[in-house]
Amino acid sequence: MRKHYIDNLRWLAVLLLIPYHAAMAWNVWDEPNYIYFHGSKAISSLIVFFSPYYMPLLFLLAGISTKYALRKRTFGQYTAERAKRLLIPLVSGTLLFMPVMTYIADRYNYGSSASFSAHYSVFFTKFTDLTGADGGFSVGQFWFLLYLFVISVTAAGITVFLKKRFSKPVPEPPFLLVMLLGLPLPLLNKVLSTGGKSLAEYLYIFLIGCCVFSNDSIIEKTAKYRHILLAVGLYASILNVWLFIWSETRHPALNTAAKFTAEWFMLPALMGIGKSRLDFTGRTSHHMSDISFPFFSFHFVWLVLFQYILSDSPGMSTAALYIIPAAAAYAVTFICCEITLRVPLLCFLTGTKTGKVTDKKT
Repeated sequence: MRKHYIDNLRWLAVLLLIPYHAAMAWNVWDEPNYIYFHGSKAISSLIVFFSPYYMPLLFLLAGISTKYALRKRTFGQYTAERAKRLLIPLVSGTLLFMPVMTYIADRYNYGSSASFSAHYSVFFTKFTDLTGADGGFSVGQFWFLLYLFVISVTAAGITVFLKKRFSKPVPEPPFLLVMLLGLPLPLLNKVLSTGGKSLAEYLYIFLIGCCVFSNDSIIEKTAKYRHILLAVGLYASILNVWLFIWSETRHPALNTAAKFTAEWFMLPALMGIGKSRLDFTGRTSHHMSDISFPFFSFHFVWLVLFQYILSDSPGMSTAALYIIPAAAAYAVTFICCEITLRVPLLCFLTGTKTGKVTDKKT
């Protein structure tokens, strides 16, 4: 039986990519970005509030999905499917979208007057900090697909090995023990980390999803305790924002504790909310799940383009400069998604399953 709350949590998280990435143009910690306007503590607070658990949620959901996928596929079949749906959009996105985004960044941040064709050839030879903010090579948001492929194949291999090695079912752990699984997160955060993205941490969360949160009984307990988990998670998230953005004095130890408490309590809280409130399907939710992959591929290039176009608009407030490009990016990205569902080549390039429009009509 399909777990619809997993699909619904996933597409809702993907939809948040636009306001999340739009806010990076105002970050106050001097992180390079394709477009950078000025520092804004209010807008930066949105990023810091969501960042501890945003990407971990996607890896946790992927881990749960992997457990169910391995019940129907061999390891080889699973790996081939992951390569098709992750590596192909990684390559196509790097070749087609990232040169555009880094070209805009080079023009906006460094005043480059080079043509796009000239920039395109330089893009593949200019290796700097890999952010793309200086016009150099970057995989941009497609780092997630690279990480997810490596983690998926690694975790699937571990899961298959453990299943062969230990044939007897593992007893269900007490929920308190499940919550203690978050303790290694601060230690893993700096392991195999590039640009603040830890391969080790995300692999660990993926495996927890695959081995623990794929257990229906555990999910039922997250639903039962969701209000407590959410209260702790929200408190820690707000404290993390205050300490990192608004506090006049630095408290690194407390800030770290707040960040990882937010991460670990919000993950089961969101799973519990998903199970209790989002375990349904319908025409809209099914369609939103269908367009998650092309939405991921298209959203950022449109967002950066609209931010660039409106960057010189006189008299535009910070709020308008945040909202209007984001709204425009949503509109055009949704149009691109609808076109993608109807064009097999675009489905192939974005890792989208084909036949979606036909399926809903039959």
